[in-house]
Amino acid sequence: MNRRPIFLISVLCFGFAFFYIPILSMIVYSFNGSKLVTIWGGFSTKWYVSLFHNQQIVKAAVLSLKIALLSATLATILGTMAGIALARFRVFRGRMLFSGLVTAPLVMPEVITGISSLIFFILLADWVGWPSVRGFTTVTLAHITFSMVFVSTVVQSRMIEADRAIEEAAMDLGSRPWEVMRDITLPVISPAILSGWLLAFTISLDDVVITSFTTGPGNTTLPLLIWSKVKLGVTPDINALATLTVVIVGVGVALAGWLMNRAEARRQKDARLAYQNNA
Repeated sequence: MNRRPIFLISVLCFGFAFFYIPILSMIVYSFNGSKLVTIWGGFSTKWYVSLFHNQQIVKAAVLSLKIALLSATLATILGTMAGIALARFRVFRGRMLFSGLVTAPLVMPEVITGISSLIFFILLADWVGWPSVRGFTTVTLAHITFSMVFVSTVVQSRMIEADRAIEEAAMDLGSRPWEVMRDITLPVISPAILSGWLLAFTISLDDVVITSFTTGPGNTTLPLLIWSKVKLGVTPDINALATLTVVIVGVGVALAGWLMNRAEARRQKDARLAYQNNA
């Protein structure tokens, strides 16, 4: 009897259980009627009701969503351009420096990124008088800086795998470079762009370290609010908030996966039809 597959399956099951059992227990105890997190006081949804009536949490959630949406969109635009440049232009002056600048935040600790961003904004305020206060704008700029790296990495990987002969054939047939980009390149790498946007959105939404350095009074994001509350002990309303976050993220990931699979199936179908027409 081969014991190795059994051992590997056991390790895999233990890993999934170690990760998902705490999440499931958090979801269960979010419906706890007791104020004590570890003592079951009966099924209740009162913590969800009180959660939506907590203006501090609602304000922090809205601020976090605004920052994540804006930073993810701008980071996707910049990261896509950087990824295309690194994948398509293999040799140009300053490529090594440009590649290093793009990938540096990937290996740099978030504490260093947060401190450097804080110093940069302080120096800007002394030199040009902007920003007068740290808040929405400074946090968004800092999030764009480190999240665009992940977008460029994903897009660059997809661009390297894409068949460049299709783009060259389109240009030979008279298409202009911007038409090739619009009609061929962007549709081909659209799943990677969507993946990069979701990754940038997720990273921005749950960031604590960099946000804590670049925000100011009155601009508390949801992760910072949760962190400050957890310091005093986990409460059932935090469990309810975390449960809603898990549900929203799960639905978003499932929807994104379905859209990406649908786009890939459509692309393969178009490729088969084109091959049959040319055969």
